[in-house]
Amino acid sequence: MAARLAELGITLPPVPAPAGVYVPALRSGRYIHTSGQVPLVDGALPRTGKVGAEVSPEDAKELARICALNALAAVASVAGSLDRVVRVVKVVGFVASDPSFTGQPGVINGASELLGEVLGEAGRHARSAVGVAVLPLDAPVEVEIQVEIDETGDSDD
Repeated sequence: MAARLAELGITLPPVPAPAGVYVPALRSGRYIHTSGQVPLVDGALPRTGKVGAEVSPEDAKELARICALNALAAVASVAGSLDRVVRVVKVVGFVASDPSFTGQPGVINGASELLGEVLGEAGRHARSAVGVAVLPLDAPVEVEIQVEIDETGDSDD
Protein backbone atom coordinates (compact mmCIF):
# COMPACT_ATOMS: atom_id res chain seq x y z
CA MET A 1 0.00 0.00 0.00
CA ALA A 2 2.94 2.34 0.63
CA ALA A 3 3.89 2.01 -3.04
CA ARG A 4 0.34 2.88 -4.13
CA LEU A 5 0.30 5.96 -1.90
CA ALA A 6 3.66 7.06 -3.27
CA GLU A 7 2.45 6.49 -6.84
CA LEU A 8 -0.50 8.79 -6.12
CA GLY A 9 1.77 11.36 -4.44
CA ILE A 10 -0.10 10.91 -1.16
CA THR A 11 1.48 10.85 2.28
CA LEU A 12 -0.59 9.72 5.24
CA PRO A 13 -0.74 12.60 7.69
CA PRO A 14 -0.25 12.22 11.43
CA VAL A 15 -3.51 11.20 13.09
CA PRO A 16 -5.31 14.40 14.12
CA ALA A 17 -5.69 14.81 17.86
CA PRO A 18 -9.26 14.27 19.08
CA ALA A 19 -11.29 17.41 19.80
CA GLY A 20 -12.94 15.67 22.78
CA VAL A 21 -12.82 12.60 25.00
CA TYR A 22 -12.63 9.79 22.42
CA VAL A 23 -10.10 7.90 20.31
CA PRO A 24 -9.57 8.51 16.58
CA ALA A 25 -10.16 4.83 15.74
CA LEU A 26 -11.11 1.66 17.59
CA ARG A 27 -10.82 -1.98 16.63
CA SER A 28 -13.61 -4.43 17.38
CA GLY A 29 -12.81 -7.92 16.10
CA ARG A 30 -11.92 -7.68 12.43
CA TYR A 31 -13.39 -4.18 12.04
CA ILE A 32 -11.92 -0.76 12.68
CA HIS A 33 -14.33 2.12 13.20
CA THR A 34 -13.05 5.67 12.96
CA SER A 35 -14.42 8.62 14.80
CA GLY A 36 -15.64 11.42 12.58
CA GLN A 37 -12.65 13.07 10.91
CA VAL A 38 -12.80 16.73 9.97
CA PRO A 39 -10.43 18.11 7.32
CA LEU A 40 -7.61 19.13 9.64
CA VAL A 41 -4.30 19.89 7.95
CA ASP A 42 -1.39 20.46 10.32
CA GLY A 43 -3.88 20.91 13.16
CA ALA A 44 -6.01 23.56 11.44
CA LEU A 45 -9.08 23.67 9.22
CA PRO A 46 -8.28 25.12 5.77
CA ARG A 47 -11.90 26.32 5.42
CA THR A 48 -14.87 26.81 7.74
CA GLY A 49 -18.54 27.51 7.18
CA LYS A 50 -21.54 26.09 5.39
CA VAL A 51 -21.39 24.39 2.02
CA GLY A 52 -23.50 26.31 -0.46
CA ALA A 53 -22.80 29.59 1.36
CA GLU A 54 -19.22 30.29 2.54
CA VAL A 55 -17.78 27.09 1.02
CA SER A 56 -18.29 25.98 -2.58
CA PRO A 57 -19.31 22.39 -3.32
CA GLU A 58 -16.01 21.93 -5.20
CA ASP A 59 -13.96 23.09 -2.22
CA ALA A 60 -16.05 20.92 0.09
CA LYS A 61 -15.38 17.88 -2.12
CA GLU A 62 -11.62 18.49 -1.71
CA LEU A 63 -12.13 18.83 2.05
CA ALA A 64 -13.94 15.46 2.06
CA ARG A 65 -10.79 13.93 0.48
CA ILE A 66 -8.77 15.32 3.38
CA CYS A 67 -11.27 13.84 5.83
CA ALA A 68 -10.90 10.42 4.19
CA LEU A 69 -7.12 10.69 4.26
CA ASN A 70 -7.27 11.52 7.98
CA ALA A 71 -9.56 8.51 8.47
CA LEU A 72 -7.08 6.24 6.67
CA ALA A 73 -4.32 7.55 8.93
CA ALA A 74 -6.47 6.66 11.95
CA VAL A 75 -7.10 3.18 10.53
CA ALA A 76 -3.37 2.64 9.91
CA SER A 77 -2.57 3.73 13.47
CA VAL A 78 -4.73 0.89 14.80
CA ALA A 79 -4.15 -1.75 12.10
CA GLY A 80 -0.41 -1.17 11.89
CA SER A 81 -0.62 -0.88 8.09
CA LEU A 82 -3.17 -0.14 5.39
CA ASP A 83 -2.02 -3.40 3.79
CA ARG A 84 -4.27 -5.16 6.32
CA VAL A 85 -7.43 -3.47 4.97
CA VAL A 86 -9.62 -6.10 3.29
CA ARG A 87 -12.31 -3.59 2.38
CA VAL A 88 -13.98 -0.36 3.34
CA VAL A 89 -17.39 -1.44 4.56
CA LYS A 90 -19.17 1.88 5.20
CA VAL A 91 -18.58 5.60 4.83
CA VAL A 92 -20.73 8.17 6.59
CA GLY A 93 -20.28 11.77 5.50
CA PHE A 94 -21.74 14.85 7.13
CA VAL A 95 -21.95 18.13 5.25
CA ALA A 96 -22.60 21.39 7.12
CA SER A 97 -25.10 22.73 4.62
CA ASP A 98 -26.75 26.01 3.80
CA PRO A 99 -30.50 25.29 4.05
CA SER A 100 -30.86 25.46 0.25
CA PHE A 101 -27.91 23.12 -0.47
CA THR A 102 -28.85 19.59 -1.58
CA GLY A 103 -25.62 18.33 -3.15
CA GLN A 104 -24.31 16.33 -0.18
CA PRO A 105 -23.65 13.16 -2.25
CA GLY A 106 -21.38 15.09 -4.63
CA VAL A 107 -19.39 16.51 -1.73
CA ILE A 108 -18.88 13.11 -0.09
CA ASN A 109 -17.80 11.71 -3.46
CA GLY A 110 -14.47 13.36 -2.60
CA ALA A 111 -13.98 10.84 0.21
CA SER A 112 -15.30 7.90 -1.81
CA GLU A 113 -13.06 8.71 -4.77
CA LEU A 114 -9.97 8.93 -2.57
CA LEU A 115 -10.72 5.56 -0.99
CA GLY A 116 -11.11 4.01 -4.44
CA GLU A 117 -7.87 5.56 -5.70
CA VAL A 118 -5.90 4.30 -2.71
CA LEU A 119 -7.54 0.91 -2.11
CA GLY A 120 -8.92 -0.04 -5.53
CA GLU A 121 -11.79 -2.54 -5.38
CA ALA A 122 -11.35 -2.81 -1.59
CA GLY A 123 -12.29 0.88 -1.40
CA ARG A 124 -15.83 0.32 -2.74
CA HIS A 125 -18.32 0.77 0.09
CA ALA A 126 -21.83 1.44 1.29
CA ARG A 127 -22.36 5.10 2.14
CA SER A 128 -24.54 7.78 3.67
CA ALA A 129 -24.21 11.51 2.88
CA VAL A 130 -26.09 13.66 5.36
CA GLY A 131 -26.69 17.39 5.50
CA VAL A 132 -26.42 18.93 8.97
CA ALA A 133 -26.76 22.40 10.47
CA VAL A 134 -23.28 22.64 11.98
CA LEU A 135 -20.20 20.48 12.59
CA PRO A 136 -17.47 20.67 15.24
CA LEU A 137 -15.07 23.63 14.85
CA ASP A 138 -17.40 24.96 12.10
CA ALA A 139 -15.93 22.35 9.73
CA PRO A 140 -17.75 22.13 6.40
CA VAL A 141 -17.39 18.32 6.20
CA GLU A 142 -16.85 15.33 8.49
CA VAL A 143 -16.28 11.70 7.44
CA GLU A 144 -16.16 8.44 9.37
CA ILE A 145 -15.31 5.05 7.93
CA GLN A 146 -15.55 1.43 8.94
CA VAL A 147 -13.09 -1.06 7.48
CA GLU A 148 -12.59 -4.80 7.67
CA ILE A 149 -9.02 -5.92 8.26
CA ASP A 150 -7.12 -9.15 7.71
CA GLU A 151 -6.58 -10.81 11.07
CA THR A 152 -3.90 -13.18 9.78
CA GLY A 153 -0.88 -13.00 12.01
CA ASP A 154 -2.64 -11.29 14.93
CA SER A 155 -1.03 -12.32 18.18
CA ASP A 156 -3.69 -10.81 20.43
CA ASP A 157 -6.75 -12.58 19.01
